[in-house]
Amino acid sequence: MAANPRVRSNAIAALNSNYHRVGLFAFLVIVLGHWAEHIVQAVQIYALDWPRPQAGGVLGLWFPWLVKSELMHYGYALVMLVGFVLLRHGFHGRARTWWMLALWVQVWHHFEHLLLFLQALTGQNLLGQPAPTSILQLVLPRVELHLFYNAIVFIPMVVAMVLHRRPRFDDLVQCSCAPHRTPAAVG
Repeated sequence: MAANPRVRSNAIAALNSNYHRVGLFAFLVIVLGHWAEHIVQAVQIYALDWPRPQAGGVLGLWFPWLVKSELMHYGYALVMLVGFVLLRHGFHGRARTWWMLALWVQVWHHFEHLLLFLQALTGQNLLGQPAPTSILQLVLPRVELHLFYNAIVFIPMVVAMVLHRRPRFDDLVQCSCAPHRTPAAVG
């Protein structure tokens, strides 16, 4: 049974006004958890000198099969994309520009994970590679590529969140995120 479009519209409107701060916080927790996994994996490789197949981050220590699953990576990329899309309406002015930049980079990142997921499903790897391979993975190793992707999504996302929390007067809107300011209080 499909959700009522009006209810869905009201929920998205609430998420981008009264509950925007909570939604952004929850999204940030998810993003930071993912970042932590990639940073731990990089430490395992570069500081602890672990072989790449054994360096699976924190989750990989307990669930090595999960970290090797393209479904898990694709699912996360999809959650990120959905989060960016759902929360974008709460951003305005300069903050929205930065948020949209992060969203479009995530669109590409999602596409790369979709490509990897489809290769894993079909067994047909890109350009005859021995394992599922993304386009940019043809020139950068996977661990470094995902650190790069996470950085170029995370940086504009954080800039957007900071600008959103501290808007200039011409960017002010009703949102649960920004402190209530009057024109005199905004420099």
